Amino acid sequence: MTDESKPKKRRLLRDNNLMDVDYNERYYQQTLLEWRKFTSGDPIIALSIIPQEVFDSWARCAQLGVDPLGKPNNEILTGGTLETLLAKNKEFIDVSRPFMANLYRFLEGSGFMVSLFDPRGFVLEILGDPEEDKLVRASGGFVGACWDMKSAGNNAVSAVITYGKPMQVFGAQHYVRIYHGATGSSSPIFGPEGDLLGGIVLFGRYYRANPHTLGMAVAAAGAIENELRMRKALAESRIAASYQQTVISSIQEALIAVDSASRVTLINENARKIVGLNTTKVEGRRIRDIFNHENAQFFTLIENNEIITDTEVRIFSKNISGDYTLTCNPILSPDQNVIGKIIILNEIQRAKFMVAKMTGANANLRFEDIYGQNSRFLMTVDQAKMVSQSSSNVLLLGKSGTGKDIFAQAIHNLSDRRNGPYVAINCGAIPRDLIASELFGHEEGAFTGSRRGGNQGKFELADGGTLFLDEIAETPLELQTALLRVIEDKSVLRIGGTRVRPVDVRIIAATNKDLREEVRKGNFREDLYYRANVFAIEMVPLKDRLDDIPLLADYFIKRYASTMKKRIARVDKKVIEAFMNYPWPGNIRELQNAIERMINFLKTSELTVELIPDHIRRSGQAAEIREDPVAPQEAERLMISKMLNQKIRKNRIAEKLNISRATLYRKMKQLELG
Repeated sequence: MTDESKPKKRRLLRDNNLMDVDYNERYYQQTLLEWRKFTSGDPIIALSIIPQEVFDSWARCAQLGVDPLGKPNNEILTGGTLETLLAKNKEFIDVSRPFMANLYRFLEGSGFMVSLFDPRGFVLEILGDPEEDKLVRASGGFVGACWDMKSAGNNAVSAVITYGKPMQVFGAQHYVRIYHGATGSSSPIFGPEGDLLGGIVLFGRYYRANPHTLGMAVAAAGAIENELRMRKALAESRIAASYQQTVISSIQEALIAVDSASRVTLINENARKIVGLNTTKVEGRRIRDIFNHENAQFFTLIENNEIITDTEVRIFSKNISGDYTLTCNPILSPDQNVIGKIIILNEIQRAKFMVAKMTGANANLRFEDIYGQNSRFLMTVDQAKMVSQSSSNVLLLGKSGTGKDIFAQAIHNLSDRRNGPYVAINCGAIPRDLIASELFGHEEGAFTGSRRGGNQGKFELADGGTLFLDEIAETPLELQTALLRVIEDKSVLRIGGTRVRPVDVRIIAATNKDLREEVRKGNFREDLYYRANVFAIEMVPLKDRLDDIPLLADYFIKRYASTMKKRIARVDKKVIEAFMNYPWPGNIRELQNAIERMINFLKTSELTVELIPDHIRRSGQAAEIREDPVAPQEAERLMISKMLNQKIRKNRIAEKLNISRATLYRKMKQLELG
């Protein structure tokens, strides 16, 4: 509004007010007469003069004990309490303030004030002419003052709170005499959920009352309500968009949405990486324009009207190419017309990692889980650690139970493939007619009983990681040629398939047989032997590391005692002696099983020799019988000499003989043992 228009606006307001002055004065006097009757206790005769709501309000004020002739006792908030009130209603005030300012610009100079209040009647904001402001403040018209019925009798504020609808309280309609000179027009303001937030009120001198002021209050309240609804809708849409973006970003698959014209409407970051357009705007472009023209198979699949689920497809992109599974579903309108499609690409390599993880294709053991102090055994561990830093194939040789599978897992977990899958397969435990399918996979319909949709083999499942071929010597001779080709070419052809699939797999093979002898007999291909035998590691049998038996026994005893929740306070030294005198053909696995059996039968807190399996205990007793004919001194010399040859530390030998270390050295000198 220009400055030139302000005098004209004020003249119009003044002229309208002058037209109503006579009517306002007559109505004021009539109302005042009825008010005097009510407050003096006389019956009101002219009920047509006093609206029902006003009469009810007077009656309620009387019940509340409001003094009609006294000074109002407004509750006034200050300090932290006022700050809390304003903070709680901050959005309400911020939204309402521009509409109040606009309303005041229209009323400026007319003597009217504009105020915003909360559902309890506390003033939150007030605007008005300076000359009116002093008078209003003297009557409690300032931020923080309460204008409910108990504090200030009936008024335009308390009327809205009571009745929840637009109200106008004129002159002597106010119950408290001090407010008879004023008129107020107010309208409630409801939130988007329908809750009463408060209201807006226009008030001024009673003789300036105009029926249009109530309409102006209603219009301002409606505008504020609309703005609140718009803000809520905007906030909800932003939250929904944020949820949508977070959900889409959290999807590990590449996701693209297109409209009916194959224009991209939505794409997540993983899909952007595939097309190599991380910083370029993709939305709005045709899908054929953002994917390489070599993707003819992909375009054919997504442009038909069929639902596609987990169909393998090769994607050629700007930077790299890869194999994916494609899922494509139509987006339907409410009337079931196709208005677009959702395209999901799942990288097969990632899917393999997930399948491997879910099927337990991972290595749980590390070198820290391998126990031993025998010097020859420690050299084997160091050799395995060194081998783990290479990607070359490894051949683990040794009798059953020497820990070949544990070494294989430890090598994998120390290698740069530790985050990839670890897949183990026992070549001797799979029927001859199924081992090829297990290793190389098969296509659908390749043979009777083949899995629908085909199946990836262990080589594909181990892609990017390690494949442990246990008992490799048991592999059928006719399969060894195919196995050699996969190892050399680093690619696999499924049974019944035509597509060669590259695989990046490290082979760790293991056997308890002499492969050289198997090659000589013609049971194992010589070229496969040399291809698998890049690094050969010979496992140390337990009979050659007797000094590790006490350490291993202590570990297994504690492990199974904890698992079975049994308390072991003491281990009879004869138990260890019996273990030391047994050849352990089953190696560590046999020792582990023996101790597990002993803990199962344990009924006291002491682990005694009687709990040892009979065949192990009898072996130890036979050793004692064989040594009985020997003179005691000679038997002692043989025992000490045997333990020295086994590289057992001298302090451990002293412990086993139940003597001090000094006594051991004295006996060694007497027995001429260096």
